[in-house]
Amino acid sequence: MNPNTPNHIPQQPIQEEDDLYQVKDIVRRYLRHWYWVALSLFVCLAIAFMVNRWTPPVYLATAQFLVKEQESGINLFEQRLFANPELQLTNQMIILRSRPIAELALQRLDFEVEYHFQGIFSKVERYPTAPILVEVDWKHPQIVGGEIEVNWDNGQNFSLAFPEETYQLTQVGSETNRRIDPPTLDQNTFAFGKWVETPFMRFKVSLTSSESQGKINVKIRDKNSLINQYARSIQVRSLDKNSTILELAIETNLPAKGRDYLNALMEAYLDNELAQKNLTASNTMSFIDAQLIDLADSLNYIENRLETFRSANRIYDISAEGSAVFSRLADLDRELAQEKLKREYYRNLQNYLVKEDYNEIIVPSGLGIDDPILNNLIRNLLELQNQKASLMTTQKEASPAVREVNRKLQDLNNSIRELLINVDENAAFLISDLQRRISQIDLEFSRLPAKEQNLLRIQREFSFSENIYSFLAQKRAEAAITKASNTPANKIIEYALASNTPITPKPTRNYALALSLGLLIPLLFVLAKVYLSEKVKDIKELEKKAQVPILASVAFRKLYDELVVFADKNSGITEAFRSLRANMNFVLPKDKSSVILVTSNTSGEGKTFCSMNLASVYSLAGKKTIIIGTDLRKPKIAKEFALTNDKGLSNYLSGQQSEWKTLVKGTDYDNLDVLLSGPIPPNPSELIGNGKMPILIEALKKEYDIIILDTPPIGMVSETLEMFPLADAVFFVVRYDYTLKSGIDHINQLKANQKLQNAYIIFNAVDEKEMQYNYGYGYGYGYGGYYGEEEKVGVLGRLRKRLKG
Repeated sequence: MNPNTPNHIPQQPIQEEDDLYQVKDIVRRYLRHWYWVALSLFVCLAIAFMVNRWTPPVYLATAQFLVKEQESGINLFEQRLFANPELQLTNQMIILRSRPIAELALQRLDFEVEYHFQGIFSKVERYPTAPILVEVDWKHPQIVGGEIEVNWDNGQNFSLAFPEETYQLTQVGSETNRRIDPPTLDQNTFAFGKWVETPFMRFKVSLTSSESQGKINVKIRDKNSLINQYARSIQVRSLDKNSTILELAIETNLPAKGRDYLNALMEAYLDNELAQKNLTASNTMSFIDAQLIDLADSLNYIENRLETFRSANRIYDISAEGSAVFSRLADLDRELAQEKLKREYYRNLQNYLVKEDYNEIIVPSGLGIDDPILNNLIRNLLELQNQKASLMTTQKEASPAVREVNRKLQDLNNSIRELLINVDENAAFLISDLQRRISQIDLEFSRLPAKEQNLLRIQREFSFSENIYSFLAQKRAEAAITKASNTPANKIIEYALASNTPITPKPTRNYALALSLGLLIPLLFVLAKVYLSEKVKDIKELEKKAQVPILASVAFRKLYDELVVFADKNSGITEAFRSLRANMNFVLPKDKSSVILVTSNTSGEGKTFCSMNLASVYSLAGKKTIIIGTDLRKPKIAKEFALTNDKGLSNYLSGQQSEWKTLVKGTDYDNLDVLLSGPIPPNPSELIGNGKMPILIEALKKEYDIIILDTPPIGMVSETLEMFPLADAVFFVVRYDYTLKSGIDHINQLKANQKLQNAYIIFNAVDEKEMQYNYGYGYGYGYGGYYGEEEKVGVLGRLRKRLKG
């Protein structure tokens, strides 16, 4: 299609003009409500000021912690149990936020007592120093959950007060607290440094400063509330997706407190990790220590027997034959003792597996058992147990991850128990074989002299116990070295640092936000008023929506006389009707009587007001004019002209009076007569449609130049539609901020259905400032100034006027 065709030429400029008008209209309405903008700014900035002043400052403390990545999983039959580094890192992040680690950290800190001073605007906590020190006996029932006021006026005594409405009482071994009322004390003077004991508390207050008098509020926190608070407040995130370094952060009102907690948390985590690592070595050492205690007693006893026998029998050396027999027996005894020790380990391990108690299990290599399969299985079992312990800090037994670990533990348990059956049988076979070989050597031993046999028996027992003791002592030393050399795999990269600048409140951001909201709220109000309103408020929108031309706009003004054209001939409203009359010259037929019908969608839109004043301007122009009140239901014209509605149109239409001239009433104004509606009939619709109305109009045209029909609202009754064909021009009155936008659709529909050619809109009761803005747009005259009604005044003048009004 050719872009130069007429269909394309005007569209873009019109659209741009409409968009520009909408923007200018919004700006104009916004600036028109400048006092609301100023109020909104003041309120928002005042709120920002109060938030900045009274919100306790919150600081951020951060630290960096390295979680060592496991390079490979633990192999079990060539399968990797743990091979996902991201999962490992996530697990460690969860553990750092867990309650058990928070509990370990809080055990290192003195957070259970808080000291608060009353500041200018709010209470301020003192940490780490305060003028007093409170020591709490947690083995005694203790009042918590509220502040206790401590007052002193000398360095010896103090008194207590309980300002809170309710408190809580914590009991030893109880997981929940009981709510209690503020306690009443029989005695309220206590000595510094002495225990204060009542049924609901036991603590000691010490004066740690030189202040001879003072007041401070003490808040005692129970363990569960502290653990919950700090476990929830810790934030853990990875610094980089390719790194296992974590950033720990906590938001706190006291920078020093947040810094101390993060440091304690990291140290507690490392200590807990080290304790898990040292568990196997500790179990090995405990097992060996139990064996060494019995062996040490036996060794001392046998050594005393050997010395006594040698002294009594004066025999200190043995023959070469005896030495050879003793050497062979000592080697076999040592092997037999080691195999019995292994079998005892197997039996203990079997008991632990049956009870599924994995915390006391010892790695076989710690006792010199070089079975690679068993050692590997036990290490896998302990690693799985550690993983389960980590998961249980944050999850339940029924969680999928814990259930999967339990399944793997059960599989390993079954595998180890099957393996133990085989190794125990092997150990039993070796023990039996060693015992048989020892019995064979005992035959050679019996050929020696009696005294030498007795000496060899005692020396054999001593050597046996000494060898086992040395073996166990060596293994214990190895376990101790392993334990001493263990270090945590993870590491503190950067100890906690606390910012000196609070992260909240942020005064600059709050004031900027307040400024934005202060400007935005009135703007939203204006936009909502314009675009969300269901009522007609904008003349441009009305012009765009209506398919009927707007012929005049009439300003709103509080009137003491509805006949404003006669009452104030120089007013803007009068000029608007004069403008309407001038525009009608281009519409109505010349040199002929004309019929003008005035109606509206609903009552209250000003159709009677427009009818009377339109008739008034025509009469002032020398046109012989009559206004007919065709609203037979709610007549209003009689009151405004100070007439009695005793007879009128209803009498003529009902046939009570056949001569219409007797029904016409004159007014106090030249060229203006009135035909009132008359008494209210029971059937107004039938009277209007009985065919007499056209006859009456034709008769009136012979006597009058202008005939104005004040009709009922078209949205409420139907008889107005029957009068449309009688009119040369139809006026629909649309009232500013009153007529619904749906009413414009109704007018459009009427125009289309009735095929009205000369249908127009009067925009009535338009806001004075809207009229000032729209002056010169062809819709009517503005209000004020042009006819000397008001002088132009500045902003201060308008403000003074509003304040006076």
